[in-house]
Amino acid sequence: MLRILIADDHTIVRRGLKQILTEEFSNAVIDEVPDAEELIKKVMSEKWDVVVSDLSMPGRSGLDALQQIKSSFPDLPVLILSIHPEEQYALRALKSGASGYLSKDTAPDELVKAVKKVLLGKKYISQSIAEKLADSFSTNTNKQLHETLSDREFDVMKLLANGKSVSDIAEMLSLSVTTVSTYRARVMAKMNLKSNSDLTKYAIENKLI
Repeated sequence: MLRILIADDHTIVRRGLKQILTEEFSNAVIDEVPDAEELIKKVMSEKWDVVVSDLSMPGRSGLDALQQIKSSFPDLPVLILSIHPEEQYALRALKSGASGYLSKDTAPDELVKAVKKVLLGKKYISQSIAEKLADSFSTNTNKQLHETLSDREFDVMKLLANGKSVSDIAEMLSLSVTTVSTYRARVMAKMNLKSNSDLTKYAIENKLI
């Protein structure tokens, strides 16, 4: 029996996704969780055929959860669903092991198609993402500043841009304050920024938050 796990911090979104999937996979077991921590617990304790996860949830990010899931279950398909534009997050998610990336705007039309494709062991990517993936392998591609960050630095950058303190981030990501401070320093150096307010301005301008 098909088993699908949905992770999103908005109840109405989870219900909507569940309804879409239930209409197509009427005999499937479909469960839901509200954050990345619960997502990881569920994946570690039960068997799933596919995971559909939001990218931005309270606490640890969906990207962080994705990396942990893929390290333990490399063959488990994970579809990332997000309100963020695909040009900002899709490549990072795919390179971290996601089987596909969907914007929430296209979910009603594309979710079932995406689930069916990843269940066959294939990737679900749009034409625009395919082009960006090809471009990302070109040595002449000019990367935006945030694209030079590692995934962990990227997570820290987003949280700082959202107004979280170093101690808040340390608790959320289960890291020491010293480690988070080191990540913050790397982010500032790589992006040539001087303050958290500069980070926030950059993140807003580039639609990262």
